[in-house]
Amino acid sequence: MKPRAGATEYLFFATVFTVTFAKVHWAIVGDLSLSDVLTALFLVAFAVRRLERWDGRFARPVAVAFAFFIAFLLVYLVGFFNLGTTEALDQWAKGMVKFLLHFLFLVCATALVVRRGERFYWQTLWTFLAGIVANAVYGLLQLAVAVATGGNLDATVLSPLTGGASQINIYGAVAGESVYRPNALTGDPNHLGIELTIPLLVLLPMYLRLGRGSRWRTPTMLLLAFLLVMELATLSRSGLLGLGCGLLVLAVPYRRHLVSRRVLLPMAGVAVLLLAIASRRQHFFETVFRSRVQTGANGTSTHLAVYDFIPQILHSHPLFGLGLNNFSVYYEFVTGRTNFGPHSFYVAVIVETGLVGAALFALFCGYLFRRLQLVRALGRGLQAVCHPLAARIRPLAWGLTAALVSTLAANTFYLTMSFYYFFVFALLIVVAPAVFTQRLQTR
Repeated sequence: MKPRAGATEYLFFATVFTVTFAKVHWAIVGDLSLSDVLTALFLVAFAVRRLERWDGRFARPVAVAFAFFIAFLLVYLVGFFNLGTTEALDQWAKGMVKFLLHFLFLVCATALVVRRGERFYWQTLWTFLAGIVANAVYGLLQLAVAVATGGNLDATVLSPLTGGASQINIYGAVAGESVYRPNALTGDPNHLGIELTIPLLVLLPMYLRLGRGSRWRTPTMLLLAFLLVMELATLSRSGLLGLGCGLLVLAVPYRRHLVSRRVLLPMAGVAVLLLAIASRRQHFFETVFRSRVQTGANGTSTHLAVYDFIPQILHSHPLFGLGLNNFSVYYEFVTGRTNFGPHSFYVAVIVETGLVGAALFALFCGYLFRRLQLVRALGRGLQAVCHPLAARIRPLAWGLTAALVSTLAANTFYLTMSFYYFFVFALLIVVAPAVFTQRLQTR
């Protein structure tokens, strides 16, 4: 393998692993994250390698991804003409830089993974999930330090690296004792909670298909139990909403397996662990639980109130909205609150890109579901002829489908699908039919 080819792959995997590490960033040219730096280097290495070989061949999924890139770019450029202030222009420019990096990564990474084939696809999937698991592990350490000593692990580990300040989320206090919600490297416990649903839902059907003698069965069970504990520790209602919707999807093909001993026993272990912890501080946990199930709290009202801005914006800018990344500018003008996000991806899409942008995003989601449908159909066909590859493809297809539904549901009241991790997740969906069909054609 040529050195530059190795560099391209290394940068690709480094980017995939770190896309959820939002706290690892520097205040350079606005906000420059580690994954942004790695992406820029990857794009340069990818382009140089293609130019050296004068290789302009691209598979159909790459062409479709590039067509979506051009379509979104046109929507955002037209929205530029709705900007009215210097602050709005600054926000638009920041959003545009992120969009260019993330979507160009999707296009180039699709070309790379399709060219490399099935083995490279699995390596990409495991690297992506490993990055989220690493985030969860850091979140556990962060929570342990805060509970045990009241200290801030971020100040010891991250601040010397980034030069910035960050800490675990403090939800409130009960009888003078702080309530901590781990945000790990994501910056917000709700972000962590939503991102954790992906490994939970992708790994669960794979775990259910592992044979009794598989060496991966016990480690996968323990990993799922750990991820579930961390999901609950975030106290994220959006994360649990997404997880519930994803489990409903998995109940279609795996309804009998979901109530089997293989699932109920580790669930019982998690329940016993949580009850043992809660029993030591019953009043503390009861108070926290009641606060999270209340529907009239200020946080809940804020999540619902942002939907009121949709008809206002559609009245003034119906087609292309206020401009990319400009909800916070409008919100500050109306309420006086600065740097405040819409707390709903769908509100952001409609307010910032109008009906045209919303329709385009719906089309993109439809394309993702269509790709998943192709993988599920491939899995059914392989299962019908007793092909051994069906035991891997079918669980993967259903896991990705459940994770996509989960992410879409969770973003009803939160905003994570504009983050980098969603583009890597979309990559795994877009390329799956191509790499597995390619594998079968070469057998």
